[in-house]
Amino acid sequence: MNIVEEHRTEVRVQDTVYRIEVAAREGGGAAGEDRWVTVMVGGAGPQQEPVAEGRLDIDAEAVPALATVLSDTLMAFAGRSGGGGNRRRRSADRPPRQGLPWSEELDAELESRWLAGESVEEIARRFERTPGGIRARLPRVGCDPERRGAYLPVPPSQREAGGLG
Repeated sequence: MNIVEEHRTEVRVQDTVYRIEVAAREGGGAAGEDRWVTVMVGGAGPQQEPVAEGRLDIDAEAVPALATVLSDTLMAFAGRSGGGGNRRRRSADRPPRQGLPWSEELDAELESRWLAGESVEEIARRFERTPGGIRARLPRVGCDPERRGAYLPVPPSQREAGGLG
């Protein structure tokens, strides 16, 4: 199995240090198309005593749902089901695709819809994302988020030299 992506995070909360390592890897399926994510969690207190350790192997398609379930369950167990404390909790009614990666096909459709004159709100509903997410993505596909149906202008430094000489 080949690791295709890795992320490591270390966070200190008071005197405890927590580590989370996430590795996405290709599975050993017949077509090699299975993608799995391994999550390893560890934590050590002020005297280096372990306070958390564990490993989860998750089918990549199940990661978003399991992340929500784990978060909700742990917060409820800790007596903070309302998202109290200093942790900001995402709205339960957030768009389903908010924060997910964009594909080339989605980028092409975004560009096409913008140039056809659709509003940010219409596009956000279609893509199940926030209007802010759409506005942030438009420049990445060359579109001007301030002018519906328009591309971004070419900066002067990248314009071809004209016959003004």
